[in-house]
Amino acid sequence: MTHELHIDHHDRAMWLTIDRPERRNAVTTAVLEHMMQAIDEANQRRDVSVIVLTGSGMQNFCAGADLQHDPSFWRDYSEPHSQFAQLFRRARASHIPLVARVNGACLASGMGLLAMCDLAVASDYATFALPEVRVGLFPAQVLTVLQHLVGRRKLVELCLTGDSITAAEALEIGLVNAVGADVDRELDSLLARLVDKSPAAIRRGLYLMKHIESLPFEASMAFTESQIGLLALTDDAREGQEALRDQRKPNWQGR
Repeated sequence: MTHELHIDHHDRAMWLTIDRPERRNAVTTAVLEHMMQAIDEANQRRDVSVIVLTGSGMQNFCAGADLQHDPSFWRDYSEPHSQFAQLFRRARASHIPLVARVNGACLASGMGLLAMCDLAVASDYATFALPEVRVGLFPAQVLTVLQHLVGRRKLVELCLTGDSITAAEALEIGLVNAVGADVDRELDSLLARLVDKSPAAIRRGLYLMKHIESLPFEASMAFTESQIGLLALTDDAREGQEALRDQRKPNWQGR
């Protein structure tokens, strides 16, 4: 879509790679727009089971918004929604799991890109920080996608000090699922455990999980009661149960 956001397909994975190494993979409004379009496209395709989001090179995942390109987050304030907010909404609405491959520094709005993903792996040399207070700003929109991943005490510390943490610390506080010297080995291990599962179950399951997060107990129970019945009607559910009875590997159709 753009030379600054590469879109590739490997097996059942759509890869979105921010390619702005000269700006530490900081994103512009154009990159965000193309990222939204790619997520929309992936959700319309049955041959895509997962979206991988990463940065080019081996030093930076994403340094946040490019303040030299879009100073002080200026935008057309006649529009009610910012690009970052719209991207986070797209990720929230995605029924295809997003996996962050954190291959280096993950800073500022880059932390938002990480947090909007459903799963994440990181290299052991990756660092994580919310340094906005150092330039007179605050990670406002990032908090919406980050606040349920990290305990409040640690989140307040990250926001108010701007200090960075290591990959090991990010794993400890729940920012990422796995850390390793070879980030691609960790990623391949995770993807292998995703792509052999029912695409239909994952799509409907992600929809279910995201929907009930904001529901009170009784509303959540009522919604999940209806969803389990619908899940049982899918072709994948029938195939999975037949394969279990026949003691064979399922042949998923994604329907």
